[in-house]
Amino acid sequence: MHATALPAPLVDLLTGHFDAPREQLTGTTTFSDLGMDSLALMELVVVAEEQLGVVLSESAMDLDPGSTLDEAARVLALPQRQMVDTPSPSPAP
Repeated sequence: MHATALPAPLVDLLTGHFDAPREQLTGTTTFSDLGMDSLALMELVVVAEEQLGVVLSESAMDLDPGSTLDEAARVLALPQRQMVDTPSPSPAP
């Protein structure tokens, strides 16, 4: 199984605050895949700001349920030096 690196703060937010299963967190996973709607994404932005002690740019509000976790990592400008290897999806049979 090939792994995709995601920033640790994003993985921690999704698994800790939103109870997302770590094994589902890949760069191509969408928020919709995790059952997150636009209201949950707004909560993600607020929680990220509180936990990381930063003010996120306006582009953070451009996230939608169809956005991937790779897109979120870029938009949220999470530290790239703290990466967590997450499993990439298995190929369809």
